Amino acid sequence: MLADLSKATTIYLTPILMLTALFLILFAYLAPAAMLHGQVALLAVTPSTVLTQPGSNQQVDGPTMFAGLLGSCSKPNNAAALSCISPSIAPTYNTSVFTSNTPSSVLSAPPATTPVFLAVALVFSFIFFVSYTAISFRHLMGKAGEIWEKPMVQRISAWIGICLASFLIIRMYFGKAASDFNQSIQGQGTNGPQLIADTSNAFIMVWVGYAFFAIPVVVSLAKLHVLATK
Repeated sequence: MLADLSKATTIYLTPILMLTALFLILFAYLAPAAMLHGQVALLAVTPSTVLTQPGSNQQVDGPTMFAGLLGSCSKPNNAAALSCISPSIAPTYNTSVFTSNTPSSVLSAPPATTPVFLAVALVFSFIFFVSYTAISFRHLMGKAGEIWEKPMVQRISAWIGICLASFLIIRMYFGKAASDFNQSIQGQGTNGPQLIADTSNAFIMVWVGYAFFAIPVVVSLAKLHVLATK
């Protein structure tokens, strides 16, 4: 029974987890400029009195900005509709909704090479998904499945899974931007803009996605180890 459960997990559950992971990472990559406006972002700047009036939880009205790899969405106050810039690999965030004393200069997008690099990583992730699924279901493909029986193909699939890029550097970049933004506002005291910046929920989606991806990568490495010891 345990062997059947392990086989079912490897063949059926793992590809589903991989597909889920691909969608989560893709959504985090495209948001908020291309999709999920105001719902998913890597960095969020929202109205708050936490920095200008420590200990206060007062609700305030003010400008908001959601930023991602391909652009940003912003609005001048809580009641206004979000306005998003066109997605680009080298976006310039719309910080015109902020007042002149807002340290908006630290809220810049990563270098243009970053979205390109992560796009390539997503392509490799998709290739790994296809190859892993084909290897898992090769017994149902007849003669077409013979190519996936070859040890070299399975080795290549495993190494593609290892080479998946992470968002760790992006997390450090936006974390530093949020920290610099908040420190600048704190330095202005009570005269500073009532705003606060923080990394947002897109990173949670990425971490969950890579956690799901870790399972097929481990399975592929286990298969690679078995092949190496034959």
